[in-house]
Amino acid sequence: MNHYSNGKLLLTGEYLILDGAKSLAVPTKFGQDLVVEPIKESQLIWGSFTNTGECWFEAVFDLPKLRLANCTFNSEKEGNAEFIAETLLEILQEAKKLNPDFLQTENGFVVKTNLTFPQNWGLGSSSTLINNIASWAKVDAFKLLWNSFKGSGYDIACAQNDSPIFYQLNDGKPIVNQVEFYPDFSDELFFVHLNKKQDSKEGIKRYRDYIKKRPFDSAQSDIQQISNLSDEFVKAFSVKDLDKIIIEHERIISSIIKLKPIKENLFPDYFGAVKSLGAWGGDFVLATGNNDTPDYFKNKGFETILKYSEMIL
Repeated sequence: MNHYSNGKLLLTGEYLILDGAKSLAVPTKFGQDLVVEPIKESQLIWGSFTNTGECWFEAVFDLPKLRLANCTFNSEKEGNAEFIAETLLEILQEAKKLNPDFLQTENGFVVKTNLTFPQNWGLGSSSTLINNIASWAKVDAFKLLWNSFKGSGYDIACAQNDSPIFYQLNDGKPIVNQVEFYPDFSDELFFVHLNKKQDSKEGIKRYRDYIKKRPFDSAQSDIQQISNLSDEFVKAFSVKDLDKIIIEHERIISSIIKLKPIKENLFPDYFGAVKSLGAWGGDFVLATGNNDTPDYFKNKGFETILKYSEMIL
């Protein structure tokens, strides 16, 4: 059995997506697959592989009780095998709760996961894994996400859709609508990696602290403004239109989480607009520009620059 999930980027919405803002998200050409092969032994033998084919994590679980037997972790990143194995175990256990027949077998499986993007890109190594496990276990991927982690769930929606989507939470329920966003000026859109992976927890905490202090009507106004900008984003006729939308979007989020927009912080002399995607401060940004754009960012030390057509499905 082979299960595949798309990676994701959040073009609009950022933190306000958690409170019901309509947001524009796009699935990427990069993702992760999960290959399952049955074996006679009563074990689940797990191997996780990077985009270059290196095995960075291995674990063995005894079945059907799903107990961790051993694990190894090969990476320069912070972390350890036990923590990663416990996280994986938690996801598998939650999947079993949603479908008690999952892994309830005397025979076992060899499972291999393969990323098609570098781990530090932030395109959804966790969300693609959760969606793949949900597909394998025949359970609701959103429930599996929310039972084992937190988050809005837009990344799960991207994992399951092959076109851009509007994503919105309504009373905690995901609303997903496919939308066309492949503008005529897409050759003027670039994704630039900031050379570090951003943990969204700090930004979400900033946002939550703000929401507690903000009057309800003001917070609702922010959510509505961002929702409107998401609509305007897909209707933009030109890159100049999009620049104005990006600048306004950045201004609103900046006022909420009390951080400078990324352009003001890192690229004040850049000739186009620059927008943070998802958690501010890391992963990819969206830049509007022209043929000179790659050289500008490379001269600043940012080597990973992808055209819209290279990144988005």
